[in-house]
Amino acid sequence: MIDPFFTEQEKRYDQLTLVANSIGAYFALSSLDETLVDRAYFISPVVDMENLICNMMQWSNVTEQELAEKREIATDFGETLSWDYLRYVRQYPIIWNVPTCILYGEHDNLTSIETVSAFAERYHADLTVMPDGEHWFHTDEQMQFLDHWIRERSLKDVCG
Repeated sequence: MIDPFFTEQEKRYDQLTLVANSIGAYFALSSLDETLVDRAYFISPVVDMENLICNMMQWSNVTEQELAEKREIATDFGETLSWDYLRYVRQYPIIWNVPTCILYGEHDNLTSIETVSAFAERYHADLTVMPDGEHWFHTDEQMQFLDHWIRERSLKDVCG
């Protein structure tokens, strides 16, 4: 669904900039490429879904064998683990060649700094860590930081 939307927008505009956060960033990573997007700004992105699923399995004391046998397992934190989805993310790894800036909260509880740093290094993304930031940017201070961050990078064309 994302791809047709961007294909249509590409006909209307000279450049397309993607702004996405959390799992929305992952969906963009898994379905878009440099032919559809000229640059991207990711806020608290999920950049390694396999890692996140494996972490959720660990948090729930679920083994890979158990998930394979049961196919789906509900967790106490409101997510359902899916064997088919884990297999899907393993079968279709991310390949990303879009100039990208990432804003990451120091206290992000879904994606580790190691995971986001490895992604930034691998794909040459500009990475900014907000001290005391969280996964969800929602306080006045966090929103002001986000606004300043995106304006500064846009003006300097840091992401591309």
